[in-house]
Amino acid sequence: MRILLVEDDHMLSEAIARALTQSAHVVDVSYNGEEADRALATYEYGLVLLDINLPKLDGLEVLRRLRGRRNAVPVLVMTAREALEDRISGLDLGADDYLAKPFHLSELEARVRALIRRAHASASSTLTHGRLRLDMAARRLYCDDMPVDLSVRELAVIELLMLKEGKVVTKQQIVDHLYGWEDASNSNAIEVFVYRLRKKLEASGMDIRTVRGMGYLIEKHAA
Repeated sequence: MRILLVEDDHMLSEAIARALTQSAHVVDVSYNGEEADRALATYEYGLVLLDINLPKLDGLEVLRRLRGRRNAVPVLVMTAREALEDRISGLDLGADDYLAKPFHLSELEARVRALIRRAHASASSTLTHGRLRLDMAARRLYCDDMPVDLSVRELAVIELLMLKEGKVVTKQQIVDHLYGWEDASNSNAIEVFVYRLRKKLEASGMDIRTVRGMGYLIEKHAA
């Protein structure tokens, strides 16, 4: 999952980004509201973690502009402001959740998982498709309860395909899902990841089908 973290406290943002990256997420970090607003107008994200007290542009204004563009990406507001009015303002502007500082990283990660599940209409942190089971909390893929050895980016690809079950996922969507600002993205590498996944999923009865001119779709092997 590609996440935009908007937080001007560098120590806190580094800690959050490190924790989420270890959970196989891609994290872009903005340190002020103007940069965050530009990023949200340019890139597609699966989740936004948004501080309210930001330089250059207040976090609530970033949220207002985001929803004004009819962008429905889930937003978790993080703030040290304890006033009830601030929480109400954020929720009324379209925030999906609220977390008061200070907080434990484990709670933040749990809320991230919950928002991802909610965005994809799932009540569980586990995705299943045929004989495959993806534990999004543990960041492991299983086939018939046996772990499948995947790289971080292979795991990210199968996660996106399973989240979009029944829908074609474009190569650009996978690129956006895998690479952040500081990464050298390579669309040709997507074909390599898909090839490796196909080999590793051969025994599962599942296949990643290429839909010519469109992208990829995960489905059961044709009989």
